[in-house]
Amino acid sequence: MSFPLNKQLVDQICTDFGLRNAKELGNASIRQLVGVVSNIEAATGEHFIHMELGSPGLQSERIGIEAEHKALLAGYGSRYPLIYGIPEVKHWGSEFIKAFVNINIPEDCIIPTVGSMQGVYALVRLISQLDPKRNTMLFLDPCFPMQKQQCKVMDMPIEAFDIADYRGDALEHKLEEYLSKGNIISLIFSNPNNPSWMCLSETELRIIGKLCTKYNIIAIEDMAYLDMDFRRQSGRPYEPPYQPSIGHYTNNCVHLISSSKIFSYAGQRGAIVAVNPVLAHRVYPALTQKYGNNGEFLWNFIYVILACLSSGVTHSVQFAMAAMFKAACHGEIDFVNNTREYARRAEQIKTIILRNGFHTVYDLDADNQPVGNGFFFTFGYHDWTGEKMLNKLIYYGVSAISLSSTGAAREGLRGCVSAISEKEYDELDRRLALFNNDFSAS
Repeated sequence: MSFPLNKQLVDQICTDFGLRNAKELGNASIRQLVGVVSNIEAATGEHFIHMELGSPGLQSERIGIEAEHKALLAGYGSRYPLIYGIPEVKHWGSEFIKAFVNINIPEDCIIPTVGSMQGVYALVRLISQLDPKRNTMLFLDPCFPMQKQQCKVMDMPIEAFDIADYRGDALEHKLEEYLSKGNIISLIFSNPNNPSWMCLSETELRIIGKLCTKYNIIAIEDMAYLDMDFRRQSGRPYEPPYQPSIGHYTNNCVHLISSSKIFSYAGQRGAIVAVNPVLAHRVYPALTQKYGNNGEFLWNFIYVILACLSSGVTHSVQFAMAAMFKAACHGEIDFVNNTREYARRAEQIKTIILRNGFHTVYDLDADNQPVGNGFFFTFGYHDWTGEKMLNKLIYYGVSAISLSSTGAAREGLRGCVSAISEKEYDELDRRLALFNNDFSAS
C-alpha cells in the first residue's frame, strides 16, 4: 500500500479505539496510540516507524537474566518476597547510588518497587497525606504524562510550568512564585528530561534543593535515564563526573532508579525508591492520626502504601536487579557505553528529520548549549500543533506522541529512537520526504 494510507480505513480504526477520527490522536494515551497503530499495521500490512513508546531497543543485561534463572531454580518462585526488599538488592542498590551518583543512601532506605511507575504512585499517595494544609504536586514540565495521570487518579491537585523558559537563575524566581503560595507539598522532575532531553545543571539543582529545604518541599527525582547525558564522559563507578542529583543539595528528596532503560530490563518491572535518610525517618503527626502508627515516612511508605499495592516485587527480579547493580559497581557491566547506542541513533534520525523540513522544538539546554542526543528528541513542523502533526503523520506510517500531553508549552511531537533500527533510516527518510512534499506549502 502506498502513502498516504487510506483515510477512511485509518479513521475507522481510530473510531474503534474510542476516538472520533485520527484528529483526536493527540489526546490519546500512549498505550491507546500503540493500540491504534498496531491495528493499522495489521489492516494495511504496512510496518510503521515507531517513535511513540519509550521501550528499550537493546538486549537485556545477561547477568540479570542469569540471576533470575538461578533464583527460580533455587525455589524462590514459590515464596513471597520481602515487602521491603531482599538484603542483596538493598545492599547493591545503596552501593550503586554511591558508585554512580556519589550519594550515601543507607540500605534500609532502599525499597524495590514494581517499576518506577509503582514507586511514583506510592510516593504520591503517601505525600498527599502528610500535611492537611498542603496537598498539591508541582511538575517541572515537560514531563512523563502518566505521572500526572497518577495524580489525577488519586485526586491530588497539580500545578506545573515549562522550565525551558526559566533556566539558570530565572528558575529560582519562578519556583519562588509557586512555592511561596503554601499549597505545594512536593515537586517532581526527570533528569535527563522526558520528553525534551534537557538536563538540569548543577546550578539549577542547587536552586531546587535550596528552595525544597526552605519551604519543606519533597523533591521526587526520576533517574530513569541515569548517566544518559552522553555529552559527559560519565559512568565509571566511584569516579567523577557523577550523575547530577538534587541529593547533593537537600535532604528533602527521594530518588527513583529503574532497571528499564539503563539495563534494558523494562519487561521485568524492577526499580528502587531511594529515600534520603533524614526524610525517611521524619515523623508526620497526620500519618499517626490517620493510621495510628509511629508516623514515620519510610515505615508508612512500606507497610501502609506499598503493602496495599502488591505483595512485594517479584523475587527473581530483585535478584536480577541486585546482580546488575553489583556488576555495574564492579565494572563488569558498562551500561553507559551500552546505552550510548541511543545517542548514535538520535544523531542519524535528527539529521533525517531536519533534512525533510522539520525542526527541533527543545533545541537549547542550560547555558544555551545544544540539547544532547539520547533516548528522546522533539520535533516540529512549520507552526503546526503537535496534534495536527500527529494526525497527518499517521497516514504516512510514522507515529509519535504530542508534546501537549507532556505539559510542554511548545508545539510538536516527542520521538523515541529505541524502536528504530538502522535499516529503517532510508524508509523514514522516504516517508518524511513524501510528507514534506505534500505539506511544505501549507
